[in-house]
Amino acid sequence: MKNDLKHISKFMSLVLRHQPEKIGLQLDENGWTTTEELISKLNAHGITTDFSVIELVVATNDKKRFSFNESKTKIRANQGHSIDIELNLAPVTPPDILYHGTTSRFLESILKTGLQKQNRQHVHLSADETTAKAVGSRHGKPVILTVKAQEMVNDGRIFFLSENTVWLTDEVPVQYIILPANE
Repeated sequence: MKNDLKHISKFMSLVLRHQPEKIGLQLDENGWTTTEELISKLNAHGITTDFSVIELVVATNDKKRFSFNESKTKIRANQGHSIDIELNLAPVTPPDILYHGTTSRFLESILKTGLQKQNRQHVHLSADETTAKAVGSRHGKPVILTVKAQEMVNDGRIFFLSENTVWLTDEVPVQYIILPANE
């Protein structure tokens, strides 16, 4: 069952964040779809599921990637979209320092251009090094970058905080990045 939940969670990430058209899913301008439509489309595409399984995926996803509305009749991904949606997040003042997990193979590019959102809507940052390390570990040996978030705010940069406590911003220019001592 654990592997099934992981597979369903990964596929939900794909269709709720990047490719809803893959299963003919319709998302509104804020990324919401009805829970009923998601279940129906998943089942029609060979992913056998029901409300209780979707509810379990939402509740147990380690990154809290998904949210229901209050009545659980709608569902969406909390952040990380490569499709154009409006999450309606209000600007929030971040802690003085945030972190970004990456790998050494990306450092040269980061040192030239800073942290860029690439094909996503925002750069993702975390409030703790442990989370950043977990993110960086997905692609190799992690490198944890420190981001001078308060300096960015002082210079007019805007931050948002997603429902699953991921800090979001449009970009992090090089001057706000501190490399670890061993890099």
